[in-house]
Amino acid sequence: MADDLSAPLGQDTKAKKRFALPIRISHALAGVIGLCLLVFAAWVVFGEDPLGGEPMVVVSADARPPAQGGGKTAESPSSPTPVTEAAAEKSAAPAGKTITIIDGMSGKRQEVPIGPGDAKAPAIEQRMIESSRHGTLPKIAADGARPADVYARPVQLSFDKVSGPRVAIVLGGLGIGAAGTFEALGKLPAPVTLAFAPYGTDLGRWVARARGEGHELLLQVPMEPFDYPDNDPGPQTLLTTGTAAQNLDRLHWFMSRFQGYIGIANYMGARFTASETAVEPLLREAGKRGLIYFDDGSSARSVAGQIAGATNVPFAKADVVLDAAPTQAAIDAALARLEAIARERGSAIGTATALPASIERIATWAKAAQNRGIILVPISMLAIKPKSDDRRQMTEERGH
Repeated sequence: MADDLSAPLGQDTKAKKRFALPIRISHALAGVIGLCLLVFAAWVVFGEDPLGGEPMVVVSADARPPAQGGGKTAESPSSPTPVTEAAAEKSAAPAGKTITIIDGMSGKRQEVPIGPGDAKAPAIEQRMIESSRHGTLPKIAADGARPADVYARPVQLSFDKVSGPRVAIVLGGLGIGAAGTFEALGKLPAPVTLAFAPYGTDLGRWVARARGEGHELLLQVPMEPFDYPDNDPGPQTLLTTGTAAQNLDRLHWFMSRFQGYIGIANYMGARFTASETAVEPLLREAGKRGLIYFDDGSSARSVAGQIAGATNVPFAKADVVLDAAPTQAAIDAALARLEAIARERGSAIGTATALPASIERIATWAKAAQNRGIILVPISMLAIKPKSDDRRQMTEERGH
């Protein structure tokens, strides 16, 4: 009552309520932004846009039957070579087909033709394989035939080129990255020797294609480097701390990954190849199975050459690591140095890894080198043969 008497005449004493939104504008805006982010994330994960996930490839092809030889594949190593562009397992595509390679970073598409058809790979010689708990292993046949000879692909030289300077190039790291393997098989001439790492997921098909196109093959065997285990080549690595029996068992595991190779090569292994105790059983096993041994020349401490001579194992060692500095200029300079060595000595061996720059520069050099009188040959033509083999060859030639 007191409030009514004291209130001014003609005015409503009750306060008017203001209209208020049920939620604040800032909250609504935040919700809209969150919903947009959620939709974008779903599109990235589930959409087919190449920017939204792993590199992908579209293949229009029928599957071919599995390649011959080899055992089960292993998981990729702990530190595989990074692949920036995924490629199809193009050996699965029939003649006249093309594949689309999609770059996972930029989304760029590239249509790549698969030629008039892959050449058929030579058959794996059943007389030169044996079973083991890991799979099939190479061996010397009952008639004395050796994988190093049977699977070799020597170049037929014309009379005017027999005495010319010879160069062998071994390209390693194949089989793990599809992009590098795809590019190497598409660009490099047949005399280039291809070395496959044992951890690829489809080695059988890559190997069959490489052999069908006339390449000699090597099996890369991971060996202990000086900074192991910080620098780990991968599962089953041969170790200086392992016994001879343990390392031979691991070697057999690697040898069973595929068949059709002429020899084995070190993959890393500076510490392992510096140890005579560790290397000797390895080389003896290679010789016993009719294989050559290739040293990539990356370690000056390697004793493999001396032991190979003492154990009568065919041996080859790289004179130049072509992509120690993986730039175009450095690789070109290394190739020029390799050519100079070949002219001085009569032959030279280079090695490289399946990097895009390495493949491109080697392919370009190979086309021009033949016009300069350089003869590109597979590694088997430059491997140092055991003295016993030289005597046997002379006896056979006299018999003919």
